[in-house]
Amino acid sequence: MGWFRAGSSVAKLASRRTLSQGGLYTARSRIVPSQNHYFHTTVFKSKAQSAPVPRPVPLSKLTDSFLDGTSSVYLEELQRAWEADPDSVDESWDNFFRNFVGQAATSPGISGQTIQESMRLLLLVRAYQVNGHMKAKLDPLGLEEREIPDDLDPALYGFTEADLDREFFLGVWRMSGFLSENRPVQTLRSILTRLEQAYCGSIGFEYMNIADREKCNWLRDKIETPTPMQYNRQRREVILDRLIWSTQFENFLATKWTTAKRFGLEGGETLIPGMKEMFDRAADLGVESIVIGMPHRGRLNVLGNVVRKPLRQIFSEFSGGTKPVDEVGLYTGTGDVKYHLGTSYDRPTRGGKRIHLSLVANPSHLEAVDPVVVGKTRAKQYYSNDVDRTKNMAVLIHGDGSFAGQGVVYETLHLSALANYTTGGTIHIVVNNQVAFTTDPRAGRSSQYCTDVAKALNAPIFHVNGDDVEAVVHACELAAEWRQTFHSDVVVDLVCYRRFGHNEIDEPSFTQPKMYKIIRNHPSALQIYQNKLLESGQVMKEDIGWISEKVSKILNEEFLASKDYVPKRRDWLSAYWTGFKSPEQLSRVRNTGVKPEILKNVGKAITTLPDNFKPHRAVKKVYDQRAQMIETGEGLDWAIGEALAFATLLVEGNHVRLSGQDVERGTFSHRHSVLHDQETGEQYCPLDHVIINQNEEMFTVSNSSLSEFGVLGFELGYSMENPNSLVMWEAQFGDFANGAQVIFDQFLSSGESKWLRQTGLVVLLPHGYDGQGPEHSSARLERYLLMSGDNPFVIPEMDPTLRTQIQECNWQVVNVTTPANYFHVLRRQIHREFRKPLIVMSPKNLLRHKAMSLMMRERRTRLLMLLYVVWSSFARSLMTSSSESLSDIQVCNTNSDWNLFFSTHGN
Repeated sequence: MGWFRAGSSVAKLASRRTLSQGGLYTARSRIVPSQNHYFHTTVFKSKAQSAPVPRPVPLSKLTDSFLDGTSSVYLEELQRAWEADPDSVDESWDNFFRNFVGQAATSPGISGQTIQESMRLLLLVRAYQVNGHMKAKLDPLGLEEREIPDDLDPALYGFTEADLDREFFLGVWRMSGFLSENRPVQTLRSILTRLEQAYCGSIGFEYMNIADREKCNWLRDKIETPTPMQYNRQRREVILDRLIWSTQFENFLATKWTTAKRFGLEGGETLIPGMKEMFDRAADLGVESIVIGMPHRGRLNVLGNVVRKPLRQIFSEFSGGTKPVDEVGLYTGTGDVKYHLGTSYDRPTRGGKRIHLSLVANPSHLEAVDPVVVGKTRAKQYYSNDVDRTKNMAVLIHGDGSFAGQGVVYETLHLSALANYTTGGTIHIVVNNQVAFTTDPRAGRSSQYCTDVAKALNAPIFHVNGDDVEAVVHACELAAEWRQTFHSDVVVDLVCYRRFGHNEIDEPSFTQPKMYKIIRNHPSALQIYQNKLLESGQVMKEDIGWISEKVSKILNEEFLASKDYVPKRRDWLSAYWTGFKSPEQLSRVRNTGVKPEILKNVGKAITTLPDNFKPHRAVKKVYDQRAQMIETGEGLDWAIGEALAFATLLVEGNHVRLSGQDVERGTFSHRHSVLHDQETGEQYCPLDHVIINQNEEMFTVSNSSLSEFGVLGFELGYSMENPNSLVMWEAQFGDFANGAQVIFDQFLSSGESKWLRQTGLVVLLPHGYDGQGPEHSSARLERYLLMSGDNPFVIPEMDPTLRTQIQECNWQVVNVTTPANYFHVLRRQIHREFRKPLIVMSPKNLLRHKAMSLMMRERRTRLLMLLYVVWSSFARSLMTSSSESLSDIQVCNTNSDWNLFFSTHGN
């Protein structure tokens, strides 16, 4: 079968010999120096001398290049079909195979040369499918002309001007598009014309790297239609209306606030009609909720025109605004700049449905919000029982520089197909300004496209010219259809430009003088589309004027209303959890204890294994010891204390999720929450069987990818969706959290203050100087204490009935040292009327220390607190708590300190 890999290039190398003698098309590459990657254009010109007809070349002397994968597979399948039944393939292929094996041809009218022509035409079509995007008209500024690959030159395959009006049959077996069986015979001219329209217009498609035939055929059916896609008059009027809204919104802001930073969308205004049409199409295909994450550029336009945040509220924020007053439990926090804020809205669609849109607040750190959005989407799918992952979808908007440069993009992409992290596909839209702040693409990435990182997932990529609004709409709709069909990621690369600098008061000509000389004279996408519609006669000048006047009138009315606008609390807390207290409201202390009989019952459930299950003998011993602990109520260690906390929360109806590197077993082989049958490899998780008919995701423990930034961000987003869930992330070692520092700094420690969003995320950081080296010792406790929002000049109220100190701090940092402390601190995350992040300095050596064990009925628990120079909020609150008795305070930092303490104090 190996000969097919050569056979798939049957005409290619043979026809290369004709190039030196002339042909119909010759490639002339014009390279224009510029500050971006080189874009080249091949100009075809006719020569007087036609290329001679190539001679057949022995298959053994042929080699394959770009068709080494998919076409050879196709040919192998075609040969198998021919061997089984020669009548099952087209007559031309029947003769080809007969000629190859030395049999007589069945039809004397089909010569070997005709078979070679069919092979050459097949190669030409495949060349367009693979490399057509290299010739697509993607850059609206026309700054660069890219070099067209030789594979797209028909002369390379031996075709001459005399062949243009000859008819060729393209139908072959089990393919779609131009290679489908039901396509009629076509002339070479019509084939080339349609190939140019499909692959070299305003959209460049990259999908032939996908190894799945079904997916490739689906895309070919969408791309290689018999005639080019055209929108009717009604659709064009809708697209025009949305483009006018997008453009005039930016113009209005620029007129009213000439010196304000707004990070406008000028140059990429077609994003708005593209997103709207994408959401409309997604709603038609069953999507009910979309979670959006995006950077600052264009955010205000998306907020106003897509998510429908009240325009008067946006304008009020530009003018300084008025904070809400006279509200019970009012909490305004420190606030954030207007282009970082989020909101949510139930938006009606063009098809008559409603879709819930949530735009997640984010910091200036580009792409940091990506895993947060994906995690929040996954949580929505769990709570809405969206098992097929078709009702809740994530949409991420990126910049070209950040998509290629930020590592968290890759971390987030690689969560997409993991069982406990997948969301059924994310739609990525790259607003490609062709410059990142002041950095040219040639200095910002090593790859040709900024989207090349997505090829690692075999995600299709649609590059689209941002000046062609209909092409943008088509690409966005196609992305929605792909996501709902194949439940995997897809990328839309919106190649546009930035009309102004990084912000509106920045001077871009300092670093990109040539680009901005062109931009100053370049018409807007709206002007281009208006001219197109006027030329077509489908829309009259009066129609355009009427829409523009309507939009202008509404913008001015909203501007006047903004002067008296006073935000309501629901505007600030669009996803505020009903019944939960703000930092300004007193929350009563709740009991976190559990009755002994309940502990006994759940304890038996989590220590009992199926009779036919054969765990590792060491793990079996661990579970036998745990069962003994539950039976006697004595000697309970850290792992069983944690498992009991999880089990009792599950019994109470709460969702529990634990994620991180190696958490199923535990870094220190202490947890063993997932057991493996030593004979069959079958897995068993006792905590999945605490209650009858337990939802398989109600308790989730999952080893994560080797990522801190991406996975911690994912779990943060997951925890933000519903307060009635214990969501935990465990670092392999405490200081491995360094890799996720942006999440700690910009979200966990400050998110409530900036964006008024609470989270009860628990972070477990193994900590302790146990002689394992610097990277495996300190969890950098001092960092988290320094980030604690505790005013050192304010003495907190110590009366237990009036104390709000924990509510007013930004998070809690604890160093619990007994299983009882750990049990209660986990349960307290759920049994309170507010939510705070919890940073736990979890032990390593103490996980199995006998002095750390406890009795189930023990009411008086020794509390050992690790005290530093910083007097932490949590330490103060616990030491004054009437519900716990403090018997010892000892400064213990190293392993020897703990041993000295235990030898002095005993048990």
